[in-house]
Amino acid sequence: MKDPSFGRSLALFRAFLREQEDPEACYSLLARDAVDQVEAYDGPVAGRTVVDVGGGSGHFTEEFRRRGAQAHLFEPDVRELGEKPPEGTVIADGYLLPLYDGVADVTFSSNVLEHVADPQTFISELVRVTRPDGLIYVSFTNWLSPWGGHEWAPWHYLGAERARARYRRRTGRAAKHTLGENLFAVHIGPTLRQVRARDDVRIVSARSRYWPFLSETVVRAPGIREVATWNLLLILRRCPP
Repeated sequence: MKDPSFGRSLALFRAFLREQEDPEACYSLLARDAVDQVEAYDGPVAGRTVVDVGGGSGHFTEEFRRRGAQAHLFEPDVRELGEKPPEGTVIADGYLLPLYDGVADVTFSSNVLEHVADPQTFISELVRVTRPDGLIYVSFTNWLSPWGGHEWAPWHYLGAERARARYRRRTGRAAKHTLGENLFAVHIGPTLRQVRARDDVRIVSARSRYWPFLSETVVRAPGIREVATWNLLLILRRCPP
């Protein structure tokens, strides 16, 4: 799918709507799209070492492997793994990966940053395990986007506790996410300022991951970007020492 384009955005949106009933189709499509993005910025992944941090059920890792990469999944929560996680999956915290410095050609993290209490320490660990000139792919759902509250969105605009209570009334079960425990209010502006202040990475692209047009332009608009971006994608390059 051409990225960005209306056709791509529509296909991904339709897949998200069917996530609960057909998660395999949804996440397989998302994985193909994400690896397409990595290759668009960094060339074919065949023969390269990829570290997938927080990849859950392993769809991203498997897609990297299908394209010839030596991909490895590091997931902190065993409950997020699918029935058949990729061979060699390691249960590990993204704050402290059991890897040497600079071992990865590509370090990949999809929709994890909003689930960690200390995003900058998490990013530092991604940078540490990436070789000089290697690529770092980080995407996250910013808090003020329409999907910022995850399963209780868009009612998070009225407050997290109110949104969680509404979710329980509507579904009869507790929400998976709790603000301040496994979901955090991460914003685009502060994140960009913190990343730009680092001397160990440079930003190749800061863009909306799913937006169908002007995907980088929307991120340059303070205020508007916090709502319109929906999901921020950072493509970073590890600086040589």
